[in-house]
Amino acid sequence: MLTSRPRGTEDILPEEMDRWYLLEATAREVSRLYGYREIRTPIFEHTELFNRGVGDTSDIVEKEMYTFTDRGERSLTLRPEGTAPVVRAFVEHSLEARGLPVKLFYLGPMFRYGRPQAGRLRQFHQFGVEAFGSRDPALDAEVMALAMDFYRRLGLENLELHLNSVGCPTCRPRHREVLQAYLRPKLGELCPTCQGRFERNPLRIFDCKSPVCQEIVAGAPTVAASLCPDCAGHFQRVQGYLQALGIPFILDEHLVRGLDYYTNTAFEIMAGGIGAQSSIGGGGRYDGLVAALGGKAVPGIGFGLGLERVLLALAAQGQELPRQGGIDVLMVTAGSGVDTAAVRLLADLRAAGIQADKDYLERSLKSQMKYANRYPARLAIILGEEELARGRASVRRLDTGGQEEIPLAEVVDYCRKEKESGW
Repeated sequence: MLTSRPRGTEDILPEEMDRWYLLEATAREVSRLYGYREIRTPIFEHTELFNRGVGDTSDIVEKEMYTFTDRGERSLTLRPEGTAPVVRAFVEHSLEARGLPVKLFYLGPMFRYGRPQAGRLRQFHQFGVEAFGSRDPALDAEVMALAMDFYRRLGLENLELHLNSVGCPTCRPRHREVLQAYLRPKLGELCPTCQGRFERNPLRIFDCKSPVCQEIVAGAPTVAASLCPDCAGHFQRVQGYLQALGIPFILDEHLVRGLDYYTNTAFEIMAGGIGAQSSIGGGGRYDGLVAALGGKAVPGIGFGLGLERVLLALAAQGQELPRQGGIDVLMVTAGSGVDTAAVRLLADLRAAGIQADKDYLERSLKSQMKYANRYPARLAIILGEEELARGRASVRRLDTGGQEEIPLAEVVDYCRKEKESGW
């Protein structure tokens, strides 16, 4: 239908935008404090980028991508996540040549096909960071600290940081063998998807949402028991840095994340009360991804946080962000002879940084005042033919109803001083 949005999408209406401005401003502010710079990548990429980067055993590639063929017979995909496009840009533009580490952040829409539910839309928005060029465990801790700082600045409380290590190409094969040996007698009980993962990537079975598969892997050997000395040492140092920063965490040996590119550190941040999915963000280290996408062997780590889920979590905690607060000034006119002067004064107010608007429907004075209250506006500047002839205008405070008449030439300064004083 032409008058209904596609299922799994939402319109963000004008009265809701202030919440989104605050989310985005907070993301930019905290990112810059930590030394991260913004990057913007295309909304669609070559499909092969996600097949190779995200992994063909992930739910995203197997079930959730919006893929289409363009007029040039090229297979393109609306980006389902932010890391692979940022890595592609890092490689394509040789960003490592500018000096490592390279620390980037992004904000924007992502697209995944799935059953829509609370906090899980088909078009959703993410705030993410990616840091390239260092294997230092302190960088892992910094990335997690940045995420927690973002939530803290918004007022979220009682969050859980779940932490695990998923090993590296040295220790993962050893775990793969023992995990397959454990699962082989139960292979027929796994869901069809996990049966396909058994040979290709059995670690992904830990991330399956099927209750049967979850019950089967509950007692399975985890990566933690197979970590090589380097991975075990790295993981211990990450924990030490988090403790030094005063950031509590929960060790979760079944946490593997939903993407195939993770190595070593993996983490998720949980919040209750937001529906079936309690994760509001997560990430981890991906030391082999840059090389897998054609770049040099440059390590990386990052996260992606769902902004719709942040809003749900804030609302669940009774800390919903403020909605749009209206406008500073509404010009109210009486008589056709004042229109030119009103338009000129409106431009002067805006040039001075005052949010200002006027009635364009030629309504009565009474109707304009009702409109000013509905907008809502803080002040109404009332300009009639008699006032204009005397070079004056009336200023009414809409919160108290107080009104005074001032020289027309002083209106802009009056409004500016009122705004600077906090109204």
